Amino acid sequence: MTPKNEQDHSILKEIENGTFREYYLIYNRKSTDELENQKNSIKYQKTENTKFALRQHLQVANISLEGFCSNGVISEKHSAFKEDTDLILGDNGLVQYRIERPKFYKLIQLLNKGYFKGVVVLCWDRISRNKGDETVIRKLMKSGIDFRFVLATYDKTSSGALHMDIDGMFAEHHSRVTSEKVSLNIRNQRAKGICTYKAPVGYLNLGKMDDKPFDPERAHLIKRFFELYATGDWTLADLAKWAIEQGFTMPPVRRRRTLEEKLSEEEDDLQTQIVPIKRLPTYTGIHKILTNPFYTGKILGNDGCYVVSHSHQALISEDLFNKVQIALLKKKISIHYTENLVQPLRGMIRCGNCSRLYTPYEKKGIIYFGARCSPGCNNRQKSFNINFITTKIGEYIHTLSFTEAELSEINTRANTDIAVLEMNRLNEIERYDRQKKKIREDLAYLRTNKLSLLKTGVYAPESYIEEEDNLTVQLTKLQEIESISDESMHETIKEVMKLSELLKTVSLQYDFANWYEKEDIIKLIFSELSFSENELKYKCKDGFKPLESRLVLLCDPTTWLSDTHSYQDSLKQSIEVLHKYYNTHPPP
Repeated sequence: MTPKNEQDHSILKEIENGTFREYYLIYNRKSTDELENQKNSIKYQKTENTKFALRQHLQVANISLEGFCSNGVISEKHSAFKEDTDLILGDNGLVQYRIERPKFYKLIQLLNKGYFKGVVVLCWDRISRNKGDETVIRKLMKSGIDFRFVLATYDKTSSGALHMDIDGMFAEHHSRVTSEKVSLNIRNQRAKGICTYKAPVGYLNLGKMDDKPFDPERAHLIKRFFELYATGDWTLADLAKWAIEQGFTMPPVRRRRTLEEKLSEEEDDLQTQIVPIKRLPTYTGIHKILTNPFYTGKILGNDGCYVVSHSHQALISEDLFNKVQIALLKKKISIHYTENLVQPLRGMIRCGNCSRLYTPYEKKGIIYFGARCSPGCNNRQKSFNINFITTKIGEYIHTLSFTEAELSEINTRANTDIAVLEMNRLNEIERYDRQKKKIREDLAYLRTNKLSLLKTGVYAPESYIEEEDNLTVQLTKLQEIESISDESMHETIKEVMKLSELLKTVSLQYDFANWYEKEDIIKLIFSELSFSENELKYKCKDGFKPLESRLVLLCDPTTWLSDTHSYQDSLKQSIEVLHKYYNTHPPP
């Protein structure tokens, strides 16, 4: 937990020092799935849980942390049935998943560290209604955390464990049934042409799905919007201005609650009174009105298509609606450039989460990169400027070259490993020679005895051709592998060091280059760049991969040398490319 003020900081210090190891916390959860349930109210749970703690002589920690608890009481409004389906599988059997309830997550963090003796809860379904959270709770119980339930007692026997299993099963089943009932009811209502969602401006929302009457203040003006725009003489901006002149406003709505207001509601179980505000129509709002088929007497059905509504009457005819759509399409002008604007690093950087491109654009003389990430992408870094990104890339280019300490380490540790690998390489070459000799003998036998093999039925014509092709492919592969192994390990190490020195020189040029020259250098070295949450990730081209992965040298030089040997051709190509660049772009 991150302290939000000095008081929170001092309380957290007390918690970490073990002051409350013999104390309990109280956890209340109001389910957003069943708002009318009395047992579900925060007030009821507070009362019952506090009485239980007094009867059982349990010491409740008298602490208050902003955004978490008040006087040792945690109150949360959330559906415990919903859970994140994403899993992270790590090394050593580690499995991770995200807990959706923020306060519950902080609670189990504190309990897991043993900062509190236990927690008081009304009943099992107030703390868990899904298998993932239930598993966490059971593990905490096994570790010695004391969970006290007001409405149930679970003995530390097989019968008590069965009782807990049954309560957990019924809690999850209850939420599943509630969810199914709600979904089924919505589908059935939509199939009957009943509007199950909020009606747009121009209609009144009276709390009834089957009755969406006209709004007497706005309906006639909205009809006039359609009639005026269908003439082709009005723009959306003109309509918005005219609507304001007529005194048209959008229906009053409450502003979004602040975090403090949300927490206050959870603690007191009372809704914050926020005065609804009437807002003026905008260009975008008028466009949403003119493109909504709801005004033709239709609602969105189960299959995503609009169907005839039995909840409201049509405000305009379908002919008028279609005329407006045609008029909107005529004024919808898209600009397509025959050539992309010349901007550095265009098309080279992607979002690390959804792979959408960061596109360069200029604002007040500064080049920025912005991404329109796909829905659900959790990358919050939507834009950055060019200096930021080129600096990040430059820092990484500098790290690719060997340092003096690393060169010394290679010279002192690699000789023995090179000798071993060289011997292995010679043995491999001998083995490849034997395999090639056998394949050539088999091919010669097939071709010499082709006629007799076909006549005696040893091979059908198709299988003979297949066998011959298979042997030819095997021979080609062995020749390719042998060509890779043809150069000694000593020569490979020399090539890597040569590339490192060239890259060190080019990286110095990068520091003094302009943006377009930096782009040329970046294209020489990297095959892929991605950015997410202030972290730039790289993929080097094959020739630079030995330098990229060289950090394993300290713990496993043999593996590094072996992997480096497989990049011989790419190393040579990269050296030639850097030589060419250096000769055409001499340092200042």
